[in-house]
Amino acid sequence: MKVAVLLGGRSAEREVSLKSGALVLAALRARGVNAHAFDPMEKGLEDLIEGRFDRAFIALHGRFGEDGTVQGVLEWLGIPYTGSGVLASALAMDKLRTKLLWQACGIPTPAHEMLDAHADFKAVAARLGMPLMVKPVNEGSSIGMSKVRAADGLDEAYALAVNYDRDVMAERFIEGQELTAGIVGDTALPLIRLETPRDFYDYQAKYVSDDTRYLIPCGLPPAREREIQDLCLKAFRAVGCRGWGRVDLMLDARGAPWLLEVNTAPGMTDHSLVPMAARAVGLSYEDLCVKILELAHVG
Repeated sequence: MKVAVLLGGRSAEREVSLKSGALVLAALRARGVNAHAFDPMEKGLEDLIEGRFDRAFIALHGRFGEDGTVQGVLEWLGIPYTGSGVLASALAMDKLRTKLLWQACGIPTPAHEMLDAHADFKAVAARLGMPLMVKPVNEGSSIGMSKVRAADGLDEAYALAVNYDRDVMAERFIEGQELTAGIVGDTALPLIRLETPRDFYDYQAKYVSDDTRYLIPCGLPPAREREIQDLCLKAFRAVGCRGWGRVDLMLDARGAPWLLEVNTAPGMTDHSLVPMAARAVGLSYEDLCVKILELAHVG
């Protein structure tokens, strides 16, 4: 088959996407797949049509790639693609709508409030408690995010976040262990515990720093790990996700889980988490890419 590996794009995560896409492209070619790089920032829709691709591997991150837009284009063209469909992609990219849906399903997620330029930041801090995470609602890779320890820091954090999205959220910060669950098909991969000397697992910790620790096994008793994996699968399905993805969460001091977000086209770089979890169950990077491609469909 002829496969388009969609990479790059025009979101704030372009550089990460270029790295993910290049590695996916090499992996598929190593397994004999007729794969071709396709950067939507450099090529138009007519090139996607003229290419006569049989499938698309979406390695785009962020807006215009992970938010349902390119999925809609591929649906219209009838090209099977990897990952979640139009609605689930749009919902998962929108942290606010994901949280509202999870709350309706009884899935635990940290308390939040929306911010704008006229918000009473001190009142928000009093209601949610400190510290807080301030984040753009429709961004990934921790871009534009800040951890705020005092109410007088909220205005600066809001000013940073609103540069990336007009919708900005303040969310109660959960002190405890940070975990992530990669999902491929109907299976949750082993949990990874993330440890960083930085304030939180930010862009530097994800893609640049060499002092971030990734712990597999995560250190939880097997039965407890299975419970959390099942919760992550429930959260993934509640949003309508399919194919593959990643669910991020925190465990508080009492060991209670708090779901943070779903990533429907997670990173596939040498620092990325889903490939790391796949290796722990004997699935190589190349075989992971082929498995994700096999799960591609349309409609």
